[in-house]
Amino acid sequence: MANAGRIPEKQRVRLVRDIARLNEDVLSLGSLVEQATLQSVESLKLRDFEASRRIIHEDREINRRRFAIEEAVLAVIATQQPVAHDLRRLTAILDVVTELERMGDYAKGIAEINLRIGEKPLIKPLIDVPRMANKAVDMLHRAVGAFVAGDAVEARSVPQADEEVDQLYNQVYNELVMHMISDPRTIDGATYLLWVAHNLERLADRVTNICERTIFLVTGEQLEMDSEEDFA
Repeated sequence: MANAGRIPEKQRVRLVRDIARLNEDVLSLGSLVEQATLQSVESLKLRDFEASRRIIHEDREINRRRFAIEEAVLAVIATQQPVAHDLRRLTAILDVVTELERMGDYAKGIAEINLRIGEKPLIKPLIDVPRMANKAVDMLHRAVGAFVAGDAVEARSVPQADEEVDQLYNQVYNELVMHMISDPRTIDGATYLLWVAHNLERLADRVTNICERTIFLVTGEQLEMDSEEDFA
C-alpha cells in the first residue's frame, strides 16, 4: 500500500526527461517570438518590406511549433498519466505556448502594417516604439526564463517593467493624436503607428499573464498583476 499511486522509477525518469524537453521547446518558441518582435519593428523603422514579408511567412513556424508542443504535452499526459506538480507544469505549458503564439501574431501584425503603409514615409521618426519593443522583449525573455526555472520571485518582478511600457505607449499615443489634430493629412499614418504601439503594449500584457501562471504553478497563489500591491 505504501507504493500506491507512486510512479515507477523508469516511468519517472522518462517523465522528467520529457518535461525537460518541453521546457526547452518553450524556450525556443519564446526566442522565435522575441526575434520576430524586434525584427518587425526594425523592418518598420527601416521600411524594409522584404523583411516584413519574411516575418509574416515565418509566423507559420511559430504556429507550427505551438501546436507541436501542445501535441507533445497531450501525448505525455495520455501515456504517462502525471499527477500533482508534473500535471500542473504540463497544463501550464499549454497556456504559455498559447500566449507566445498570440504574441507572434502581434509581431506579424506590425510587419503587415509596414506593408500597408507602403512607400509613404512615416509621419515621425520611430524613437519610443523601438524602446517599447526592447522593453517588452526583455520582459518576455525574463518571464519565459522564470517559467521554465520555476522562479516565482523573478516572475513577480518582471511585470514591474510593464509600467514603463505603458508610459511609452501613452507618450506615443499623445504625440500621434497631436499630429492628427494639427494636420488631418497625417491621420492614416498616425493610426498605423498607433496600431503598432498597441500591439507592443498588448504583448507586454501577455507577458504578465505568463508571470501570473508561473506564480500559480510554484506557489498556488492566484494573482492578477495589475496593481503595485501585486508587485510587492
